[in-house]
Amino acid sequence: MKQQPVVLITGALTGIGEATARAFAQQKARVVVSGRNEELGRALSADIAANGAEAEFILCDVRKDTDVATLVDATLARFGRLDVAVNNASTGGTSAPIVDQDPQSFAAAFDTNVLGTLLSLKYELRAMLQQGSGSIINVSSTVGDRGAPNVAVYAASKHAVEGLTKSAALEAAPGGVRVNAVAPGFTETAMLRRIANTPEKLKHFAKALRSSAYVTSTTWPM
Repeated sequence: MKQQPVVLITGALTGIGEATARAFAQQKARVVVSGRNEELGRALSADIAANGAEAEFILCDVRKDTDVATLVDATLARFGRLDVAVNNASTGGTSAPIVDQDPQSFAAAFDTNVLGTLLSLKYELRAMLQQGSGSIINVSSTVGDRGAPNVAVYAASKHAVEGLTKSAALEAAPGGVRVNAVAPGFTETAMLRRIANTPEKLKHFAKALRSSAYVTSTTWPM
C-alpha cells in the first residue's frame, strides 16, 4: 500500500501556513508543522492528529542554520522521506515609507524571508535530491512583483524569494525535484493586521493592492 506523502511546512502555526497544513492533512498527508512558538505548534499538531492525519511539530527558527538542519533531519528520522516542503515562514517587517526605514527593519525582514528561505532550500534540496524526487513551494507575494506603498522592504524580500526560487529550480530539475513559488495577494492574516494596524491603513492597503488580490504561481524553468 502506497504511503501518504510527507509534507513539511515552515511558518505553519498561523495564517497561510496553518491553512496549508490543515489542507494537506485533510488529504491525509503526513504533516510536519514548524515554527517558533512551541505551545501553538503542539496544539496545532495535536488538533491535526485528532482529525485523523499523522502530524508532528518541530520547533524551528528558520534564521538559524542549525535549526533548519535539525528540522529536516528530524522529519527524515520520523517519516523516512520528504516529499513536499512549503517554505512559508515570513515577517512583514516595519510598515513605513522608505525615508523612515532603517538597517534594523531591513535585517529583520531579510533574515526571515530571504535567509530563512535559502536555508530551508539548502536542507530540503539535499534530502530530496538524494531520494530523486520532491516538490518545494516558496511562498512569495504579489507585492514582490508589483510593489506597494510603505512596504518596500517586505516587497524587496519577496522579490528576492522569487529569484531564489528560479535559481533553485534550475539547479534541482535535473535531479527530479521541482521548485515553485506561489504569490498570494491580499489575504486576511495576523501579519496583514500587524502591517495595516488601523482601519484606515487596512482600507488604504486594500485599495493599493486590489488589482493583485489573487493567487499566481511562478514555475521555473518554463
